[in-house]
Amino acid sequence: MKIDDLIRTVPDYPKPGIVFFDITTLLKDAKGFKQAIKKLSTLCSTLKIDKVAGIEARGFIFGSAIAFELGLGFIPIRKKGKLPAKTIGCNYDLEYGSDRLELHEDAIIHGERILLVDDLIATGGTAIAASNIIKNCRGILVGCAFIIDLPGLGGSQKLKAFDINVVSLVQFNKIQN
Repeated sequence: MKIDDLIRTVPDYPKPGIVFFDITTLLKDAKGFKQAIKKLSTLCSTLKIDKVAGIEARGFIFGSAIAFELGLGFIPIRKKGKLPAKTIGCNYDLEYGSDRLELHEDAIIHGERILLVDDLIATGGTAIAASNIIKNCRGILVGCAFIIDLPGLGGSQKLKAFDINVVSLVQFNKIQN
């Protein structure tokens, strides 16, 4: 079974000319979902990870499953105002404005080795913001794991330029109709 065969492409979403990579079709396939988690967990198992962090919302799905598979704790990185205790955050730019990610300031103990997980890496803005928060919490980002990489948008290369290990299960080069 190929994971990329379980990812639906939706043309012209969210706007004309864009191809959306929909992971809900992977999630509903029990064998495919299990295979994706096992593969990412195996790829990351040599990184000596203390905790797994996932970016809201789809990073929660894959990150928590990887944390479970590896027997580790999970840290949610959320959008602004979603966490109840004191937070540390980072603003980042989007193609249509800006946003902010946050995590609880006590989520990471100084020097803990963190794996960052999300469903997709595109331009890298969200992942770079999340990695900055991890570093600001004095964690050590040992790697980033994604189901999908869109290499044509350069996000994984930006992370690698910061000496961050990047793994993904599938790459899609066509991102526009």
